[in-house]
Amino acid sequence: MKLDVLIIGGGVSSLSCALVLGSAQHKTFATDKKIAVLTHQKASALQDAIFYNAYGIPAGTLGSDLLLTSTTQLADTYPHITQIPNEKAIKIEGSYPDFIVTTNKNTYNTALVVIGIGSANTFDIEGLLAFVEDHKKALPAKQRIQLRNTDHKVIEGVYVTGTLAGWRSQLAIAAGSGASVATDILTLWNGGEQTHSHDSIREK
Repeated sequence: MKLDVLIIGGGVSSLSCALVLGSAQHKTFATDKKIAVLTHQKASALQDAIFYNAYGIPAGTLGSDLLLTSTTQLADTYPHITQIPNEKAIKIEGSYPDFIVTTNKNTYNTALVVIGIGSANTFDIEGLLAFVEDHKKALPAKQRIQLRNTDHKVIEGVYVTGTLAGWRSQLAIAAGSGASVATDILTLWNGGEQTHSHDSIREK
């Protein structure tokens, strides 16, 4: 089965992207889209986080708890999105709209790829190493990296989100970055006509 989008990462920006894509399931241009997320989370910065200043999140929420509740939210609210745990992407080959993503366990054929893992300098996904550069908004001593991109796009069909896109490490920023990429993908699916996905209590 060929995917329409494979999202790599189980942190804030990746799951934010997945949630927005999932919410568009009833739009005519998104109803048949096959979406999957590699939710490998061992290196997530959320593991050590506690939140007091994140919009909409109760003060004192642990990042480790948020990792669990966000994947549960995605599964419960948008079960048509496939979650793939315990797999780490190691290689990306091909070009839009025909990429092959190899993990430590499987290979996946997908039209689009979203990279939403952290900005640690241990980044090692083969096929994207040529786009690695020093992080422009992190302290040099932290030795963070980003993927060279233009408005989240690395190359045609490959998007990057969160700190790996060059944004500062702040939950609200990461979530917005993932949502932004999701709306770019929805716009692509909508034939290039600008769109987004809003839920409303007025809708029946």
